[in-house]
Amino acid sequence: MIPVTTIGGYLGAGKTTLINHLLRNPDGQKLAILVNEFGALSIDEDLIEAQDDDLISIAGGCICCSFGDNLVGALMDLMQRQPRPDHIVIEASGVAIPGAIAASLSLIQGLKPNGVVVLADSETVRDLSNDTYLGDTILRQLKDADLVIATKTDLVAESWSHDLGNWLATVSPRAALVHAIHGHVSSDIILGPRFPEMPPEQSRHSDSLFKSKVFPISRPLDLKALVTGLTSPELGITRAKGFVLTPTGETVLVQVIGRRAETSTSPNRSQHAVVCIGPAHTINTQELDRLFNSVSLCPTRGSVYLKMEACKFS
Repeated sequence: MIPVTTIGGYLGAGKTTLINHLLRNPDGQKLAILVNEFGALSIDEDLIEAQDDDLISIAGGCICCSFGDNLVGALMDLMQRQPRPDHIVIEASGVAIPGAIAASLSLIQGLKPNGVVVLADSETVRDLSNDTYLGDTILRQLKDADLVIATKTDLVAESWSHDLGNWLATVSPRAALVHAIHGHVSSDIILGPRFPEMPPEQSRHSDSLFKSKVFPISRPLDLKALVTGLTSPELGITRAKGFVLTPTGETVLVQVIGRRAETSTSPNRSQHAVVCIGPAHTINTQELDRLFNSVSLCPTRGSVYLKMEACKFS
């Protein structure tokens, strides 16, 4: 399954800047960027290796394609490419509803929706939401978001940014919120973290604005309690992904973005861990430690499992 992230936001919100930053920092992934037309997306020239009518080859193995009025056809073509992209990013037009695009992806076999990311211009988004002609579109874009990126935060006062955050929490109740200047957002935040193949406490990126922590899993977990905890805003995480054990011995893939979580059974594997990532100023690693400790189960006699704090060891 190829994950597909949909990026939306009104004209001028900073989608092109964000995508250029993503192409410069793909974190080893071969990305395929789908845009409505090349004229709407200005790829930095130093990133371009080759270009023809409907495809741009980007340094590092990434590509950018235009889909015109045939998004499904473009997606099918990408799935036939060799090598296949590791991740597809769809840049919706400024007046499109990205949630509707993401919903249609579940109908295409071989693709997995990976979240809706909506950019909001910190200076103008509230005024635009009150516009007679544009307001409904702006609010629908934000309502569908799993992650809202407030852009151009360097151009507004701290009090304005704080008030904007409160307003966004009401119009995008299920979304996590991060702030960005010049599109500088970690690829882990936009695309989601990949399963870590590294020492547990090592962060996957050096961006001081964001922080990640890996939790190795050696015991079965209370899956429902884990998902409830990871989607709680008090933990301050934006995304989480990993493989966990259940009391029945199954391996389950857990993916979280904002307030939405998905779980699916997965083939058994030798390593189990969950990586959590969020803005450095909001992620609460102490509460995350408490969460993973509280949902860990230990075996008693037979096949009965108890919460760790209820276990008695001789």
